Amino acid sequence: MTAIEYDVVVIGAGPVGENVADRVVRGGLTAAIVERELVGGECSYWACMPTKALLRSASALRAARQLPGAREAVTGDLDAAAVLGRRDSFASHWQDDGQVSWLESAGIALHRGQGRISSARVVEVTDVDGVTTTLTARHAVVVATGSSALLPDIPGLREAAPWSSREAASASSVPRRLAVIGGGVVAAEMATAYAALGSAVTVLARDGLLPSAEPFAGELVTESLREAGVSVRLGADAVAVDRDDSGAVHIRTASDERIEADEVLVAVGRTPNTQDIGLDRIGLAPGAWLAVDDTLRVVGGGEWLYAAGDVNRRVLLTHQGKYQARAVGDVIVARAKGETVEDGRWGRHVATADERAVPQVVFTDPEIASVGLTEAAAEAAGLRVRVVDYDLGAVAGASLHADGYRGHARMVVDEDRRVIVGLTLVGPDVAELIHAATIAIVGEVPLDRLWHAVPAYPTVSEVWLRLLETYGR
Repeated sequence: MTAIEYDVVVIGAGPVGENVADRVVRGGLTAAIVERELVGGECSYWACMPTKALLRSASALRAARQLPGAREAVTGDLDAAAVLGRRDSFASHWQDDGQVSWLESAGIALHRGQGRISSARVVEVTDVDGVTTTLTARHAVVVATGSSALLPDIPGLREAAPWSSREAASASSVPRRLAVIGGGVVAAEMATAYAALGSAVTVLARDGLLPSAEPFAGELVTESLREAGVSVRLGADAVAVDRDDSGAVHIRTASDERIEADEVLVAVGRTPNTQDIGLDRIGLAPGAWLAVDDTLRVVGGGEWLYAAGDVNRRVLLTHQGKYQARAVGDVIVARAKGETVEDGRWGRHVATADERAVPQVVFTDPEIASVGLTEAAAEAAGLRVRVVDYDLGAVAGASLHADGYRGHARMVVDEDRRVIVGLTLVGPDVAELIHAATIAIVGEVPLDRLWHAVPAYPTVSEVWLRLLETYGR
């Protein structure tokens, strides 16, 4: 058995783990990262990048078809094989050489294998050959193992070999018929992608489509999916699944409706990758989400244990995980060097934005871009709010962007402070508009000052002026 010592040991080499290790090394400490699969993690190979590559070509084609002149130049349909090929390139053909090379250039040591905490500050790594290496951390161990797709306890589902988000992101061919169980972001995006690629898609959304978003967002996406030929069954609850000898999948709902498909995608949530990382050896529950304090130190795990990214369940988004990672890396360095820890609201060593300033884009048709609180979430937080709505299609820049542009904007205002606490935009290509709202919310910019942020004309960003005019001075 080999024993090596580092200042920090990170379990998980996805974007979150990579960022933790990078911040640690930049701060003058040594770091090792442990990975059992591909360096780069879920986002690089089975989520963010490949799924958006699946969606982008269809989005560009739709945009061209909405403009006279460009529409006439489009003479064919989407080339599914070419889309899958581009997806493969964005997933680096499921090879992590480039990511490994980056680790080396950043001065981060890589240990491949299953990492398990054996005692305080000690991680044992077992490689594919069964050889164990013991890594001791002088200052901290960081769990950045992410999450996996949750498989619900539906009779016959596991035996039917369903797709998870991984299979949907990496499929080598397009199924003729695809059933989707779930109504969240993965379900909506993959229904959009595979319908555009030629599948006959059925979505079983027991709790509605995109239920965490503003209601109008889910309604507009549902309408669009149906126009694209997708069968969206709101309230449908799958209660039994079976794959027959021919390979066809049969799904029965609670209302005794029968759906037949060639593949079934299950997208109903996530579960933490903490089952086999040694939590039981330090008094924590294997398979559980890891609760953390404001500096992302694990509650009940000792002063040396941190958790960043999906695994702490604060926000299951890659960009928020990377944001947390930077805070974690910096606070570990500060504590190791005896420096002041800035753990107050919006301090350098905390992830305050996780609470009320989380941006997200759902790459459906239309896109949904949001940040901060929905009306319902703001009211649940005890805020006295006013909601301002505006037809995004009525903005001059939107009418230029596409004929028949359909969209909607909602601004949620904290009336006591007169600042924006939430903004949702729904419409074609709204993703790039959301960062302005993120800055306004994080900066807590008063509405009176926002009147002086003049949007360029004619752009879709003019919606800011229209929202402020609707609110009134």
